[in-house]
Amino acid sequence: MILRPATRAELPAVLALLADEDEVVDPASIVVTAAYERAFASIGADPRNEMLVLADGDLVLGCLQATYVPGLGKGGAERALIEAVRIRADRRGGGLGRELMERAVARAKERGCALVQLTSDKRRTDAHRFYASLGFARSHDGFKLAL
Repeated sequence: MILRPATRAELPAVLALLADEDEVVDPASIVVTAAYERAFASIGADPRNEMLVLADGDLVLGCLQATYVPGLGKGGAERALIEAVRIRADRRGGGLGRELMERAVARAKERGCALVQLTSDKRRTDAHRFYASLGFARSHDGFKLAL
């Protein structure tokens, strides 16, 4: 398995992972809208953003988005923000999520990031236990404002 930036051909598979956490969604059923195309192109064109896939040959098993944020905290070091973490529903429980996250953390460290942070929906208690098992600690409360 390899962790690498997603290709445009894999966009439906990524969107299928994001569409439903509990069921495998057929990528062929995904409608790739102009908004998805623009977002994917913007991520790919931005050196501070990556849409990464964990792939086994042509099969996308997992994905995440990493955004590298410059800041004045932590001595001016970048931090990595990880979002949209998903593993195919039929492949969970075999260590792929751990592999995906460990590789993403290693990638951030190689880049020189001083911190990796993520957010997770409060309802995703299994995910919270998973992140804690990787060494992530609850340190802040997050707030969102829908626009």
